[in-house]
Amino acid sequence: MSSKMSYVYHVELLIEDENHAAALAQVIKKLNNAAFLDYKMISGIQLGNEIDARKAKATSTSPVSVRHEASTELNTVQGAPLKAAVQANETALSQGLEIFRQYKDKNKLIRLIINRGLGIKVSIPCRVINIDEQQMIITVYHVDEKQVYTFRLTEIEDFIEG
Repeated sequence: MSSKMSYVYHVELLIEDENHAAALAQVIKKLNNAAFLDYKMISGIQLGNEIDARKAKATSTSPVSVRHEASTELNTVQGAPLKAAVQANETALSQGLEIFRQYKDKNKLIRLIINRGLGIKVSIPCRVINIDEQQMIITVYHVDEKQVYTFRLTEIEDFIEG
C-alpha cells in the first residue's frame, strides 16, 4: 500500500493583461480549473517585465493586493487606475455574494456544482444557511442527505436556481 505525500511549491507567475483585475481573474480561473487540492496566493507585484530579467532592470515595483479567496470571474476594468481595478474586484465579489444572500433570505432551494479537486465534481441540492464574507465560505444544508456542508467559494463552479 503506497501512501500519498503532500507537496507545496512556491511559484512566481508572470501574467500580462490590460490591468490588475483582468490578470488576477486569468490566474484564478486557471488555478480553479487545475487539479490542485488547494492554493494560496500570497502577494502580487506589478511588473512590465519577464520575472527575473525584468525585476533586475525595474526602477520601481509597486505592491498589488491579492485576495486568494476570490473565485468568481472578475469584471475587467479597461484603462482604470490600479486602485479602481482593486475596488472593482471587491465590488464584483460582493455582488457575487449578493445572490447567495438573496437565496438565504428567501430560503430558496438551489443546486451547487462543487469542484472537490482532482476532477471530482459534486452536484448538491441545498439551501444557503450562512455566508462568511471575510473567509469567503458558504454553509449550506443538503436537502437530500439532511447534512450541513461548508464550502470555499473557490470550490463552487456553478449554481442552478430551483
